[in-house]
Amino acid sequence: MRKVIGIGETVLDIIFKDGKPIGAVPGGSTFNGVISLGRCGVNTTFISEAGNDRVGQHIIDFLKANGVDNSCVSVFPDSKSPISLAFLDSNNEAEYIFYKDHAHDQLEYTYPDIKENDIVIFGSFFAVNPVIRPQVVGLLDHARSHGAIIYYDVNFRPSHKDDVMRITPNYLENLEFADFVRGSRDDFMTLYKMEDPDKVYASEISFYCKKFIFTNGPHPVVVHADGGLRKEYPVESSQTVSTVGAGDNFNAGFVYGLLKLGITRDDIERGLTEEQWDQLTACAQSFSADCCKSLNNYVSPEFGNRMKELLAKG
Repeated sequence: MRKVIGIGETVLDIIFKDGKPIGAVPGGSTFNGVISLGRCGVNTTFISEAGNDRVGQHIIDFLKANGVDNSCVSVFPDSKSPISLAFLDSNNEAEYIFYKDHAHDQLEYTYPDIKENDIVIFGSFFAVNPVIRPQVVGLLDHARSHGAIIYYDVNFRPSHKDDVMRITPNYLENLEFADFVRGSRDDFMTLYKMEDPDKVYASEISFYCKKFIFTNGPHPVVVHADGGLRKEYPVESSQTVSTVGAGDNFNAGFVYGLLKLGITRDDIERGLTEEQWDQLTACAQSFSADCCKSLNNYVSPEFGNRMKELLAKG
């Protein structure tokens, strides 16, 4: 059975509406995606660190309860769990404030068993953080040498805009490792002050990675791929409760689609067909839409059970 290996931060997301807290859930960019994949019956492992406190223990237990292997989550004696505050506006779009001391980041883990056509997913500041860069690059090297597929979600928040110059070499190296790169309009405005997906792809991405997915909230998803493929995918309007995990679950749905369709590294290197891109994007959008129906950062257990049955049928 193919596996998904996620690497990223863990946080407690406290969600505010009209200035009042209305929910608190375990989170983290890659974390949210792997929880959804675990709920969908995917063999999933998560590599991270958690605080040595009640929140950290809750996060570790939450991974296990949702079918995710938590054996690669490190806990250090003096560590405290990071906090993220998400403020929802009138459209339930989130603005974030993060509380974390990155100077004390640590990461120790044993490489999980990675085989050909397994999928590694990573992103956000965690993926470019200079403090833990050796450990992240070590995993990416290990995954690539074993024939894994690598999916990179840029997810570079405006709160780190002052770090752009410092992290650029790590970011470019991530693009080179990646088989798929997804980024949002906000990411590229922060990195390049550019918001046109075609210009971003042509000038900043295509040299490093040929498969690019650009998302922009309720606006169409734009895909660029080998062979000059460019296609837009409208986003269906729906009632949203929270968009906190929308992008993370887009990633999860895309990765689920790769597994469901049986897409291998050989297929990716040959170039995906337009029909495969259509199916992958539809899958990604369905995960994202389901996540936005609640204050949780992941697909619902009911949605997960439906996807689990589809995956079992092959």
